[in-house]
Amino acid sequence: MQEKIEEVCATVFKRVTPQNKERAKMEALAKRLEKKVASASEELGVKAEVRVEGSVAKDTWISRELDIDVFVRVPTAIPRKSLGDVALKIARRATEGSEHIERFAEHPYLEAIVDDVRVNIVPCYEVKQGEWLSATDRTPFHTDYVKEHVTERMRGEVRLLKRFMKGVGVYGAEIKVGGFSGYLCELLVLHFGSFIDVLNAFAHYKRRVVVDMEGHYREREDELPLLFPEPLLIIDPVDKGRNVASAVQPQKLYAFIAATRGFLEKSDVKFFYPPETTALTADELEQSLETRGSAIVFVTFGRVKAVPDILWGQLYKSQRSLCNLVKQNDFNILRDLAWSDEKTLNVFIFELEQRFVSPVKKHLGPPLKKEPECERFLRKHLKASRTVSGPYIDGERWVVELRRKYTDVVDLLGERLKDGGRNAGVAEKISYVLRKGFKVFVNGEIVEIYRKNSEFAKFLTDFLSGKPKWLETA
Repeated sequence: MQEKIEEVCATVFKRVTPQNKERAKMEALAKRLEKKVASASEELGVKAEVRVEGSVAKDTWISRELDIDVFVRVPTAIPRKSLGDVALKIARRATEGSEHIERFAEHPYLEAIVDDVRVNIVPCYEVKQGEWLSATDRTPFHTDYVKEHVTERMRGEVRLLKRFMKGVGVYGAEIKVGGFSGYLCELLVLHFGSFIDVLNAFAHYKRRVVVDMEGHYREREDELPLLFPEPLLIIDPVDKGRNVASAVQPQKLYAFIAATRGFLEKSDVKFFYPPETTALTADELEQSLETRGSAIVFVTFGRVKAVPDILWGQLYKSQRSLCNLVKQNDFNILRDLAWSDEKTLNVFIFELEQRFVSPVKKHLGPPLKKEPECERFLRKHLKASRTVSGPYIDGERWVVELRRKYTDVVDLLGERLKDGGRNAGVAEKISYVLRKGFKVFVNGEIVEIYRKNSEFAKFLTDFLSGKPKWLETA
């Protein structure tokens, strides 16, 4: 088994390591961008230090997965509320003629496509360590820390870990993913020593993982659960008040743990580079949904005017609220997900045990020993229009049988979302679009949308499969 693991890692190592020609291209582009951004800053009257950060600066980037982070470090005299706008002006001027996508973290920043390379131009303040004014102020210190501590051998191990995480779907700290950041991968390799050592550490996960490389909390470890409640705690070496793993959602942590066990048991290149999903044909989709036995409900709606991080935050918040609404009305949810092409189509998906529930439900009242509560219960239900039977005594408590308001989940969602769903907890930007129109589909009714959107078709194919791609290998 060890030989197989080494063989797979060696194969992937060659694939993830940039070759000389590719390195030369990236280095030249990085220098050119640095100069252009510095020149644009000067032209706009902004005194700024411009630095390339991220995986290119730390030499932990993956071959053929090209992106460059350029940071604009500006004086603290620029107000926080103006920081994003100032940086966007600089970035647009420096990358005139390129494709632009506005992104958002703590403040707006620009993503541009330059020579087929994704370039993020991000603002931050020029501050001393620990005197942070914005979240991005730490990044130059992260870069310096990694360059100082991560050896050349470790950089290859980081590439393996990043590619593994991408392959099993847990890489990326953005809201859409809720996974592991590049910096977190670098710190994990630095702490545990190698890619395989990281996998072994997580494969044997039994209790909370805590890493404090700089000993910020030495002899104060008992404080950590109160300060950082997350199941994975990696104290930032340059900021003792920050958990580098705070963005990692529990589901992504546990998905990673399961994948590490699968790989160590039966290693395969597919963990790093999973096969592309082949979407079911429309006929196969309809057949699969018909024989499945559950009810898959889709709420579809159009474009939300928001940058991706805001969009996904609003989608996830709304999805959680709608799940609560569905459960409160006695529909049993098997799974739920939100999906978006970030352009024209957004979808909430709920897989339910069944679309319909019975018209009547049993509602438990208070035990007889609670006299005031019993009186209130009787006053509320004795002559209520929804009361079908009772109140009556069942054991030691009052019970009533009530007529449900909603017996069809489609009616429930249609009624509660027609005004935008704000009272149901739907986020503001999503609510605005829902008020203009939405549709609710069940099972095969989704087929027309499925035919028209190939990315949604792949997503739904994977959703119906349910299992991670690596499980077919393990």
